[in-house]
Amino acid sequence: MFSGNRVGNDLEPWIVNDAPPSARVHIIVAAWHTLGQFLVERKLDGVIAKSGKKITIKYWRALTVENQKAHKNISEVLWPTSVPNVTEVQAYMALPSKFPFEPRQPSVKPIEPFSSEAGRQVLENEFFIAGAKIRAMSESPKSVMRPLGFSHFGVGFGSLLVTYRNCPNNCPLALWWGDPEATSGALHWYPLLQREGYSSTRNVFDDLTI
Repeated sequence: MFSGNRVGNDLEPWIVNDAPPSARVHIIVAAWHTLGQFLVERKLDGVIAKSGKKITIKYWRALTVENQKAHKNISEVLWPTSVPNVTEVQAYMALPSKFPFEPRQPSVKPIEPFSSEAGRQVLENEFFIAGAKIRAMSESPKSVMRPLGFSHFGVGFGSLLVTYRNCPNNCPLALWWGDPEATSGALHWYPLLQREGYSSTRNVFDDLTI
């Protein structure tokens, strides 16, 4: 569970239109990011209350990843400590944003999954720069298309969680954006990992368990 949008958007219409008067739902994910879990829980609790149904939801996960802004200094995602002085990055930072970027403070001790603070900063800066360059190649990028991954906040979601099944769009753009066959434009970037988008034929329960 990254932003929680997929879980929330799939379950909301079910709760409103198809769920029985009383039910217990189990949401099983490999991992969840704390902000996404908070947002989806708040959303679904509101939907359930409005529906008047007695539905309880139990969340299961094997791993918790910290990514709330209030805990940015101990976050476990890519969260830069500064803004690189690169043209594309500076141009991106000049764009208006409802949720402006707030850099984290460097950590004295490394925070998992990073082996060192110095190495983490290198990774954050390079993905930030690459993502800003990719975004700059797009003629009219959406606001959620941010250098460190799709998000409504800061400079991107910054997740590093990838499985053999897919690479989420909440990971840095450099990991998955682009088409190796393209010759120009924003897609002219060789993605490091394969990504498949959602399709109308995909089983909703596959999406819930990724």
